[in-house]
Amino acid sequence: ANAASGMAVIDECKLKFLELKAKRNYRFIVFKIENYEVVVEKLGSPEETYDDFSASLPANECRYAVFDFDFTTNENCQKSKIFFIAWAPDTSKVREKMVYASSKDKFKRELDGIQVELQATDPSEMSFDIIKARAL
Repeated sequence: ANAASGMAVIDECKLKFLELKAKRNYRFIVFKIENYEVVVEKLGSPEETYDDFSASLPANECRYAVFDFDFTTNENCQKSKIFFIAWAPDTSKVREKMVYASSKDKFKRELDGIQVELQATDPSEMSFDIIKARAL
């Protein structure tokens, strides 16, 4: 665990992320901080959509998430980008926001292969249109 944030990242987080990145077993992963460690809260199957992903983020609690976004470029190429989303709704507790904010960079470094990072405090800041615009 990192002494600065005191947060441990359990191996399952890294393992599931590698499966998403290499094997595309999941569309998204939602991570939660529990008892001073980052754990996997939810795995989204490849069939799930961005709306399913958005719906799995709690309205009043912080989360980290990765989303594998498939899109077609203007040149008609199929591509995908892995998004890291730091979800910190305004309605979540101040202490919780601080813990998530202070641990974010360390956690993100553990996940090798993130291409776009997004910080969101309300659903409009991570709408599908924003994700699409950031991917292109």
